[in-house]
Amino acid sequence: MHVQARRTSRTLMRAAVLPALGALLFAALPAQQAGAASALTNTGFESGTSGWSSYSATGQDTASYTEAGGRSGSSRLSHWSSSAYKVETYQYLTGLSSGTYRLSAWVRSSGGQRSAYLALRNCGSAEQRTDLPPTPDGKWIRLVTSVRVTGGQCTVSINSDARAGNWINVDDLAFTPGSSGLGVKGVDVSMLKKSEDFGGTYRDSGGRTGDALGILESAGANYGRLKVWVDPADGYNDKRRLLQMAQHIKQQGMKLLVDFHYSDVWADPGAQTKPAAWASHSYDGLRKDVYDHTYDVLNALEAQGTTADMVQIGNEINTGMLWPEGSTDNWSRTAGLLKSGIAAAKAVDPSTRIALHLANGGDNGLYRWWFDNATAQGVEFDVIALSFYGYWHGALSDLQTNLDDISARYGKPVMVAETAYPFRLDSKDGHENIIDLPAELVAGYPASPAGQAAWVRDVMNVVEAVPGGRGLGVIYWDPTWTAVTGNGWDPADPSSGNAWENQALFGYDEKLLPAAAWFEHR
Repeated sequence: MHVQARRTSRTLMRAAVLPALGALLFAALPAQQAGAASALTNTGFESGTSGWSSYSATGQDTASYTEAGGRSGSSRLSHWSSSAYKVETYQYLTGLSSGTYRLSAWVRSSGGQRSAYLALRNCGSAEQRTDLPPTPDGKWIRLVTSVRVTGGQCTVSINSDARAGNWINVDDLAFTPGSSGLGVKGVDVSMLKKSEDFGGTYRDSGGRTGDALGILESAGANYGRLKVWVDPADGYNDKRRLLQMAQHIKQQGMKLLVDFHYSDVWADPGAQTKPAAWASHSYDGLRKDVYDHTYDVLNALEAQGTTADMVQIGNEINTGMLWPEGSTDNWSRTAGLLKSGIAAAKAVDPSTRIALHLANGGDNGLYRWWFDNATAQGVEFDVIALSFYGYWHGALSDLQTNLDDISARYGKPVMVAETAYPFRLDSKDGHENIIDLPAELVAGYPASPAGQAAWVRDVMNVVEAVPGGRGLGVIYWDPTWTAVTGNGWDPADPSSGNAWENQALFGYDEKLLPAAAWFEHR
């Protein structure tokens, strides 16, 4: 949807890159101050030049205009110029009742700006901003932000500080009573205990050495996620180490999510290997194993005063768990294993929330197929959890489409239980990183501290915007898994390397990276 434009003596003309858009004619917004109203008007930018008395543009006002190609109607707001520009399009509201208000808008962006954001300012409280993500697929993304209004007034503001040729589109605004925000701003710290035991160190953004979990909590993280294996070769991520880390998490005032893999090693869509101790058991035996293991771990957590707040029954179980018996080739059996784990968790504490977790968070067809089958089999759950890595799982618009659909279809809160992004491509320990080539990156997000921060920000923004307040939160996957000798991928091989250190939230200098600041901002 990216377009080029040129200035003529009387009009600005655009030629669209996408043939369907054709040539577009638009009119510049007036620079004068608009009159105040008590409700946001012309929210779809459909009134053209005659309706712009409700808006003002400051800065390079000719870079702010309406044109054809709205998301739902015929028109949209655009910011663009053939030279570098800075412009604000805004509407001033007065006569508002005191309270919290929520701004929603649909946006697209070329990316590359110094800044491009929605803002609520002069509202009697701190200005609130939401940055526009790059949308190289040309699809619209819905964003939200909220603010506390006192004094009866507020300014709804759309801002660009852009380089030549950068553009944004905005449409279908809404400013209504309500709030936004994320309840879960979490970190998976499953590899932290082993890292610390093998000499790993961590520093805050100021360079002061400290406790990694404490540093992350101070940055705004409020949830700790821990995986648990049955009998791992290295003794880490087992029940004993889980209990130790759970105490650490709770001592920081954070909540606890326990991620049951039901394996001795990594479980994911491509591998759901039974624990060695369960390998010869029948299907009925496996159901008992799942119940007993789940109950034993969660009961031990409760006994030491660190009750799990949320539990995942399985990890990335797109194709089931405990293969072959629990494969989704036989949904009744998959459901039976899930029900065993859920029953055990609820027997320990009925208030513990149950999450079911799949990968491929941008694949709406997968999620509909999977949860339609789970619900048809009577599997009861509280939260839908997704893994979403942009270099594997699609565009942010795909994530938003899926979150919006499944949260409404099943009436459940949704959360991204795993995401991450590289801050550089080279390896610190010499072991090949999972993402280490420029071609593997998500368009608009460089492998840099700023690119990583933008990714975390934008995933949080998409989850926050799920309708009905059903966007529960985001968990960053293993931000403390830095390159520490002995703490590699293979629990059975002490010499194995780490393929993840370039996606941690601590840099190669051990300092906390800027992306962690978004825990507090959201």
